[in-house]
Amino acid sequence: MRGLEALGRVRLSKYFYLRDFLHSEIGSFYGIPNIPEDPDLTIEVGEQFCQTLLDPLEETFGRIAIRSGYRAPALNAFGNENGLSCARNDYPMECHIWDRGRGEARIGGASIVIPWFADRYAQGRDWRDLAWWVHDHLPYSEMQFFPKLAAFNLIWRPTPRRAIQSYLAPRGMLLRAGETPQEDAARRAARYGDFPPLRAIAYP
Repeated sequence: MRGLEALGRVRLSKYFYLRDFLHSEIGSFYGIPNIPEDPDLTIEVGEQFCQTLLDPLEETFGRIAIRSGYRAPALNAFGNENGLSCARNDYPMECHIWDRGRGEARIGGASIVIPWFADRYAQGRDWRDLAWWVHDHLPYSEMQFFPKLAAFNLIWRPTPRRAIQSYLAPRGMLLRAGETPQEDAARRAARYGDFPPLRAIAYP
């Protein structure tokens, strides 16, 4: 217990601790521990994910809500086998198991909500406005958008693949890895012209 408590206190970045990513509704309901098998690798990947992608979002849009963060392999496998919205452990885009690959095979991510954008999405804002903002400002690897709250999986890899997929209209691939966006830079920028400037929030 004390070791897990200490692990949760590990600071991954300016705004995030590992504990922020360890809560799991599946784990809580079914009594499955969500404890990393390889804590060192989990911390390494979590630091890269948070410092590269989440901190800039926090300093642009304010608080970022973590819907689903790290998942232990056994917990994720249980979720997949029981239809609880978890991909297979060996699925190439399963981003929640941070301690399953090394070198270029490392992958880390989380399902997140940006409340600032979720309010606008609820009023009819196009999810692609946010997708293109992230594409044009951050070195993400993949994004997968979902209907509720405009939540999306945001994925980090050592070498980003730069692909965007959606489960809401227009459903499918907005951008495949290696493709050039169909919308040019000027048209993309016009979509998010009213967004806050990148990292404009100066916290004390």
